[in-house]
Amino acid sequence: MSDPSTPLRDAVESGALACVAAMAATSKGVIHAAAFGLRDPASGAAMTTDSVGWIASMTKAVVSVAAVRLVEQGRLSLDEPICDMLPELTAPLVLERFGTDGAPVLRPAEAPITLRHLLTHTAGYGYDTWNPALWHLQTRLGLPRIPTSPEGLRQVPLLFDPGTRWNYGINIDLVGRAIEVVTGQSLDVHLRETLLAPLGMHDTMFLIDAPQQARRVVLQQKAADGTLSPVPWQRAERLPFLYGGGGLCSSAADYLTFLRAVLGSELLGPAMQAQLVRNQIGDLDVQPMISAVPTASNDVRLYPEQKLKWTLGFLQNTEATAEGRAAGSLAWAGLSNCYYWIDPARDLCGVFVTALLPFADPAALAAFAAFEAAIYSNV
Repeated sequence: MSDPSTPLRDAVESGALACVAAMAATSKGVIHAAAFGLRDPASGAAMTTDSVGWIASMTKAVVSVAAVRLVEQGRLSLDEPICDMLPELTAPLVLERFGTDGAPVLRPAEAPITLRHLLTHTAGYGYDTWNPALWHLQTRLGLPRIPTSPEGLRQVPLLFDPGTRWNYGINIDLVGRAIEVVTGQSLDVHLRETLLAPLGMHDTMFLIDAPQQARRVVLQQKAADGTLSPVPWQRAERLPFLYGGGGLCSSAADYLTFLRAVLGSELLGPAMQAQLVRNQIGDLDVQPMISAVPTASNDVRLYPEQKLKWTLGFLQNTEATAEGRAAGSLAWAGLSNCYYWIDPARDLCGVFVTALLPFADPAALAAFAAFEAAIYSNV
């Protein structure tokens, strides 16, 4: 047996990470919890499992589950055109190429976008972080990385026809907007009233309150030489568009509560739970994400030795992993080097949170993998 805390402590003591918190649980309860380092090096405040930081794309799973609950209630449809709910997505255009003058050449998409496309990242949207063509287009047209208003969605082109490829992008931001339209509530209010508060996740929110601010984790940027420097906090004001794809802050303890609820099938009925956790992209595969913005992310090549799929909210491995994760498990991550997994076959889940850019940091990935492997070796 090995101590799951050892790789966490080693990563902090080596200077590779300023701080880290990680926890693991079964559906019955927490089996390991540990935190090391300083959440705020300037003040000397220690990292704890209830320290609150930006979880970035770990937001996606929460919003996806909220949307699937609305599908179960008959308020959203997986396969009807999403433009019935979001008129700004009517008649989407596909970026076909760039002309000799550098101007984008667009054409009408061959199929409408559906909620299923959005939830599975097969709608055609992308992030400029891993798509140089999208970065070039946004720069030329003066578009923001993520639309700041519903109207701005009309200007965002697709990279391919809906349903024909997998590509990671702003899809769940649009799912969040659909939730707002169908419920008549802002996304933060809907999540709090229907999911977060009932689960007791009082440290998970888009704009952190004073008690959470007092436990805030300072985001760090790692330079090429390995030195860390703080990134200014820019989340003090209400956002014009709540990013369902990456806007939440949370803690390791709070997020583990959500993972345990998914693991224990507490959030959906049996039929919809089965939909949530099975492959929804058929013969398509999740592709490596090659960085176009090195300060934001390294290349992302998760389990390159096997085919990876996507469910209605999660990455899914098709084979067992070296760490011990069973085939059919669920996982994803956040840009700030936060990671999690849910293994229904072995009744196990875990979360690893730090606050570091760029994403897919080798030291963070190694510490997460070693933590996960140690958890499996102990159970």
